[in-house]
Amino acid sequence: MTKPTITTQELQRRIGHRAKSAPEHRFWGLHVHLVKLETLEVAYLEAKRNRGAPGTDGETFEMIEERGRDEFLTGLAAELRDGTYKPRPYRRREIPKEGGKVRVISIPTIRDRVVQGALRLLLEPIFEADFSRHSYGARPGRSAHDAIGEVRSGMIWKKHLVVDVDLKSFFDDIRHAPMLAKVARRIQDDRVLGLIKQFLCASRPS
Repeated sequence: MTKPTITTQELQRRIGHRAKSAPEHRFWGLHVHLVKLETLEVAYLEAKRNRGAPGTDGETFEMIEERGRDEFLTGLAAELRDGTYKPRPYRRREIPKEGGKVRVISIPTIRDRVVQGALRLLLEPIFEADFSRHSYGARPGRSAHDAIGEVRSGMIWKKHLVVDVDLKSFFDDIRHAPMLAKVARRIQDDRVLGLIKQFLCASRPS
């Protein structure tokens, strides 16, 4: 009897529940879920909704759809399964800032965006369980309005101390080894850790 597959959303729910109930648990077997067409399609549709400029290969969503989305995702899954997948170089783009300065952003290809999105779908429930409940930056289901609400509550209780921190070029200068070590405290899947390392290396300016 064939065991029915679960949806990506249900998988995320189960991963999140396990992460919350077992803070010391290290997750393995995630790569099996990463290469599933269901996971890659959810990541693809999220990337498509976000639009964004093409990467160094010039490939657009329109080009992928014209060739066939299924063919694109099937090929990507095969590369991930057989270990031939390699992230492509990022396209650098300068965004003007005040005072004549520029901010350089790195634009991955759509294929790499999809794999990154699939990784996020699996890893986010794990690390969400470990974050402080007082953290609001770039977290699902939390907004700036929620953060303002907590500030208001703090003021009612006369908590008036504010700490404002801005780390210059944080993502450009972050040390990979300590960060990967922290990720490995929760992830016991060498293929997933290897993918994360590949993306970190690809993000460095050449």
